Amino acid sequence: MPLSMAVREAFLAESHIASLAVESGEGRAPLTVPVWYDYSPGGDIRFLTDEDSIKARLVAKSGRFSILVQRVSPTYRYVSVEGPVVGSGPTTLDELTRISGRYLPPDAVSGYVQGSDLNVLVTFRMRPERWLSADLGALG
Repeated sequence: MPLSMAVREAFLAESHIASLAVESGEGRAPLTVPVWYDYSPGGDIRFLTDEDSIKARLVAKSGRFSILVQRVSPTYRYVSVEGPVVGSGPTTLDELTRISGRYLPPDAVSGYVQGSDLNVLVTFRMRPERWLSADLGALG
C-alpha cells in the first residue's frame, strides 16, 4: 500500500542509508551509490560528498537526482524521492555534524567531524518533487 504524505515524510526523516541515483551519461546506467543524508518533513533533502567525487560531478551536471530508502523488517517499506538540485555549496561544520550525528554513535561524532576536511566537501540540496512509496506489510 502507498504511504500517506505524513508517513512517507516521517519515514524519510529517519536515519536510513540512502541509495542515490543520478544520470551518468548516454549509454550508461545511472550511477547508484549509498549516501548519508538529512531530511526534515516539508524541507529539502541534503547530502554531502567530496567535491571531486564522480557523484558530485554528475549531480552538478544533471541538476537532479533521486534517493531510495528502505527497511526490511518488521515490514518491508520504502520511499523513493526525485527532484531538482535547489542549492549546493561548501559543507558547513553544522551540516557535517548534523548529518554524521544521524549515523554515528554520539561519542564518535566529534572525532569523525574533526578528522574530516571541510575544504573538500560540498553539500547538495534537493527539493522533493516526485514520490513513490509502499509498505508491503508483514511478509511470510
